[in-house]
Amino acid sequence: MKSFGLLLTVAVLGLSLSACGCFQQAIKGEEAPPPAPEETVVPPPPPEPPAPPAEAPAPPPAEEVAPAEQPAPAAVLQPIYFDLNKSKIRPDAEETLKANLEWFNQNPGKKVSIQGNCDPRASKKYNHALGQRRANAAKKYLVGLGVDASLLVTVSYGKDRPSCHEKDESCWSKERRVDFEPAP
Repeated sequence: MKSFGLLLTVAVLGLSLSACGCFQQAIKGEEAPPPAPEETVVPPPPPEPPAPPAEAPAPPPAEEVAPAEQPAPAAVLQPIYFDLNKSKIRPDAEETLKANLEWFNQNPGKKVSIQGNCDPRASKKYNHALGQRRANAAKKYLVGLGVDASLLVTVSYGKDRPSCHEKDESCWSKERRVDFEPAP
């Protein structure tokens, strides 16, 4: 049985090789020619859209109307803060004063009270003088930014107007400030 299967396999193989012609070329030592390239069918391009009918030229676009400008939000005068026993304007206070300048731009000719305040740890006399130095420093800075000095009135409240009543540094640091209040 084994010999019959082997014989059958050799016969099928022989028939296959002789049928394709490769066997004869292989026997002669020739290489088989490369297969013919397949033809690629390229579909024709889609038809171009028809030209639009001749019409009058389109009118120029209507003028674009800019949306109504929203008014700028009303500026608010923010307080500035100082270091312990100091009246020198800190860098963060400089930024606040520059932002406060917008209020003056929105309220031309309006007077402002610049109010110096202190924490409660020194004497009333010392704190009153320190509060005045702080108010004067804020006024000088604003005048340097272009605010009319005649619109600025300074006052010192020393330690008489606390905004916080705790007895710790986080509260006292809030008391070392200058407030800005529009004058009536």
